Amino acid sequence: MRFSTRAIWRPAAADALLVALTWLLAFLFRFSLLRNDAPVNLAQILWISTPLAAVVWVAALAGLGVYRTPWRHTSVPEFKRLASAMIVAALALAAVLLLLRLPNFPRSIVLLHPLFAGAALLGLRLGARILAEGRLTRSTAQGKPLLVLGTLDEAARALQSLRSSKGWQVAALISPNRGEVGRSVQGVRVAGSVDDLARVAQAQGASHALIASEPGSPARRELLLQASDAHLALLTLPRADDWLQSGVSGGGGQAPRQVELADLLGRAAVQLDVRGLSSLLAGQVALVTGAGGSIGSELCRQIARFGVRQLVCIDSSEIAIYALEQEFKARFPELAVRYYTANVREPERLLDLFKRHRPAVVLHAAAYKHVPLMEDDNAIEALRTNVLGTLGAARAATASGAQRFVLISTDKAVNPTNVMGASKRLAELALQAHAAQHPETHCCAVRFGNVLGSSGSVVPRFAAQIAAGGPVTVTHPEIVRYFMTIPEAAQLVLQAGLMGESGNIFVLDMGEPVKIVDLARLMIRLSNKTEEEIPIHFTGLRPGEKLFEELLADDETTLPTPHPKLRVARQAELAPLDLPALQAWIAASSADSPAQIKAALHALVPEYTPQ
Repeated sequence: MRFSTRAIWRPAAADALLVALTWLLAFLFRFSLLRNDAPVNLAQILWISTPLAAVVWVAALAGLGVYRTPWRHTSVPEFKRLASAMIVAALALAAVLLLLRLPNFPRSIVLLHPLFAGAALLGLRLGARILAEGRLTRSTAQGKPLLVLGTLDEAARALQSLRSSKGWQVAALISPNRGEVGRSVQGVRVAGSVDDLARVAQAQGASHALIASEPGSPARRELLLQASDAHLALLTLPRADDWLQSGVSGGGGQAPRQVELADLLGRAAVQLDVRGLSSLLAGQVALVTGAGGSIGSELCRQIARFGVRQLVCIDSSEIAIYALEQEFKARFPELAVRYYTANVREPERLLDLFKRHRPAVVLHAAAYKHVPLMEDDNAIEALRTNVLGTLGAARAATASGAQRFVLISTDKAVNPTNVMGASKRLAELALQAHAAQHPETHCCAVRFGNVLGSSGSVVPRFAAQIAAGGPVTVTHPEIVRYFMTIPEAAQLVLQAGLMGESGNIFVLDMGEPVKIVDLARLMIRLSNKTEEEIPIHFTGLRPGEKLFEELLADDETTLPTPHPKLRVARQAELAPLDLPALQAWIAASSADSPAQIKAALHALVPEYTPQ
């Protein structure tokens, strides 16, 4: 790595001067303070050895990379590097002097000088660091007062990141551990525990609090909820992917960001196999059904990162596919994309599109997913779209020579109590039956829980209710759901397409479930409202709704995969579905009542228990 000459010669010149001065100081100490007789050739010794000492020391410091870091950024790793360089310099200088054999050279200088030089060089860098921190403190003294919430260790990391973030002044620390109250870190005192947050904020005049707990730490979610009771604007430090997306390095001191709903997940974001996904998609044609939806559109965005030759987007909604087209023209102008308005319930249209483009990878996101809407009057529509649509897309993929087909399923397919969940479970079974008959196409399904911010989820509904002044409606105070972010969901689908055997059903380790009422409370507080202003009303469970969702059925076990967050669901052996009979039943059920459809569905999906 090359460095600016100017950036090196100035500190090197200063170090050379210090080494020379401390070399003379060592002689002064040796012969004056210790009252020893100086040799007659002292002037000759100093004339030769002083510049020699400066050259050897600076060469050792430069060789071991001491000048790579400006003095003002000196920290523990730089001090360690400096100490190593000083040892090397002292030994090298001793060796050179031994070879020169200067007459009457006092050997004690070789021991005295490193002490003086080391103290001077360390002091110079420490002084530069103190001066830089003093300037930074003065520059942030006029910033907004900020409270930092977290343990001492977490606060120390946050303070280090906040040093170069302008506009904020850390007024006090708040620790979840009462035993840490009264202690301090980097000159900032722990003024109280979480229960004291409102009092400390008022005393310090702070309107913002920063959550210092690491993403994914067990205490983070609880700390968020406790902190939101104080009616402060909640902030957190940017994630590494925030730095990457904004083009700012982690050392650049990117400003704290507002707390997001994703911070409630209680686990770190899932990291997937980017290299493997690139090898799967680069140079290939990829096709996405339901491409205009929340998951489908994010799948398209993720695919665009991996250098596909062409992306084919299919959706039944004209406005959704138009919005996707406008976005991709602006974000990915060089990407070859085709946009089609087509319904997965039309197998002939699907087959034509698939054969026209010959996709290597098919991601099937098209589905009806709203539980109450699909429960009675629209039960037959759920079967037509979720079951026959899946089967039609899988057959078109096989007929067009696709290598991989991935069905997006749901945790509601496990021990379903509603038509939507039962239809997705039946779609899984139909896909497994198709995969057994057509091994040339790798077919799998991916189950995950609710997606934060997806269309029709509780987040947009809560946001609209809050904007309207409330109330926010929650079905039950104890209802819980597993959540993931939209990018996680899309990446998981891609990852599943890369792994496992045909017919597999993949599930994600989604951490701890989230109480829906906690989600509602946090959204209210993030909107700078209180529950007195925006009340929460409990309306009772809706038709087909469960208090909790499961990712695996009772008769299923899981097997590990190469990815620590992905597992394969293994269910009990079932007789393969008769696919022609399945199609015939759904086609003949148009006039059946919801009760008749549910009874027939129960016969095909034994774990389905209609409410």
